[in-house]
Amino acid sequence: MRHRILACFLLCWFALFSVVFMAAGPARAAEEGYVDLFNGKNLDHWVAEGQTKYRDKGGMELPAWTVADGMLTCADGAGFGFLRYDGQKYSDFILHAEYRMSKNCNSGIGIRTPPFTGDINTRPSHAAYEIQILDDAGKKPGLTSHGSLYNYVAPTSNEGKPANQWNEMEIECRGPRIKVKLNGRTVQDIDQTTMAEIKDKPLSGSISLQNHGHKIEFRSVRIKDLAAAKK
Repeated sequence: MRHRILACFLLCWFALFSVVFMAAGPARAAEEGYVDLFNGKNLDHWVAEGQTKYRDKGGMELPAWTVADGMLTCADGAGFGFLRYDGQKYSDFILHAEYRMSKNCNSGIGIRTPPFTGDINTRPSHAAYEIQILDDAGKKPGLTSHGSLYNYVAPTSNEGKPANQWNEMEIECRGPRIKVKLNGRTVQDIDQTTMAEIKDKPLSGSISLQNHGHKIEFRSVRIKDLAAAKK
């Protein structure tokens, strides 16, 4: 009997702690100055660019990007394109995102980017920056590996977790200074003015998520607008 009472007590305590923790999460984020870019319910303020639909194995046409169970999901086999936040442009900010890749996933997060028109020069990796997301855990870091400023700057280390595990990325931009943390470890800390290839990259633009034909789920996409905080 004592064991049953103790088990019930622990179960109730855990349930209460979980409810309090989940309720406190958004409150803490708001107190720290973060706002949610993804509301967990729909695609409000987001616009799909490039390939927006695809056909499943049965030939049914479906949207490349959907929302379910509080997650923003890009479908497997959905082609190539981006989901751009159209609510606001950002210059100085801290962006937080959590994501879960499928096997062999290739994706990315675009920052300070213009709208994608289909022209290669409007891709985030050309017009601005794409922070690469890639299922390459354990491999040597390079210019196109997980956490890289795609095709420009390799991460200092590969801190990505394997497919089907949740990763957490934080991107901080202050003027020409860009920092990236992957799963709590700093993998980028650069001043773009010190590199000829990127010194003229824009210092303001949109946030976007990449559709590169592989399933990936995003959650907790939120941002702290440092420029607004200065006003």
